[in-house]
Amino acid sequence: MLAGPYATMLLADLGAQVTKLEPPGGDISRQVGDSYFASLNRGKRSICLDLTTPQGQDQLGELVTDAHALLVNLKPSAIHRLGLTYAALRRWNPKIVCVAITGFGLSVGDDPAFDYVIQAATGIAALTGDPAGPPTLPGYSSADNSTGLAAALGLLAQIVSGLGGQVEVSLRDVMLSQLNYHASAFLNDGVTPHRRPFGAHTYYVPAQIFPTAEGYLALFITHDGFWRSFAGAAKVAGFATMAERAARRDEVLAAVTHALAADSARGWEARLRPLGVPAAAVRTLPEALAATPEVLVDAGEHRLVGSPIRIAGHTPRYGPPPRLGEHNI
Repeated sequence: MLAGPYATMLLADLGAQVTKLEPPGGDISRQVGDSYFASLNRGKRSICLDLTTPQGQDQLGELVTDAHALLVNLKPSAIHRLGLTYAALRRWNPKIVCVAITGFGLSVGDDPAFDYVIQAATGIAALTGDPAGPPTLPGYSSADNSTGLAAALGLLAQIVSGLGGQVEVSLRDVMLSQLNYHASAFLNDGVTPHRRPFGAHTYYVPAQIFPTAEGYLALFITHDGFWRSFAGAAKVAGFATMAERAARRDEVLAAVTHALAADSARGWEARLRPLGVPAAAVRTLPEALAATPEVLVDAGEHRLVGSPIRIAGHTPRYGPPPRLGEHNI
């Protein structure tokens, strides 16, 4: 519903011709709503295929003959049963790149693998939220979106090789990979990661969300130069080195919290950004979109966030999402 469509939408934004293959009843995401479907499928073509029939399989073969790649986002058993692997399709085109997005891998079983399940299974949920509260999920589909990005990268890398072949990307592996420094600290140093109040960073201090006189401020002090600039503006004395701030975390956080109570989050943002200090007031999505109109695009009747990838000389054409079977021959 999300990982595969997001991957191919990014490719469509970059100029690829993307044909969405849908079963006779259509992609299930169409049932969620038009705006949801548009957010993942702008600029694509739609062909209705019943891959359970010989005719559908023949049509698939014809499409594969002239394609660079096929990306599929289904359970492993369905991918194999419907012949959507390189082993099954190479007879039509030995240079085809077949990308399989699954929960745990193409050669394993069909355990349910939706975004929320993967976040729970890989330790993401356990690291998210207030330590005094329950595990929490991020407010968006981080596993699906991240896997879509990884799948698009793998697809392009294999096309560039010119060899064709099978590419696998699983939600589980992508999310474990994104726990990179947490996993390394545990595997090499025996340090088990844990939640900290206000989403505080494991290593950097102060690097978290702070309450202010009005609203919340995200502050991310990663080195001593940032600290000197912040401390001068906020009139916080001491804690000159990164090592000292890490060793005296509680004292630093108390001092910073006290100082930030003197102004609003927006006020601190306005004061700190000109100094080069990484800081931002916590905004709602409507507030963030209102502040960045340059990222919004029109795709047919839909207003959407455009591609995050900017390439000199390339202007994306944001077409509307396709009607079901619109491009059937």
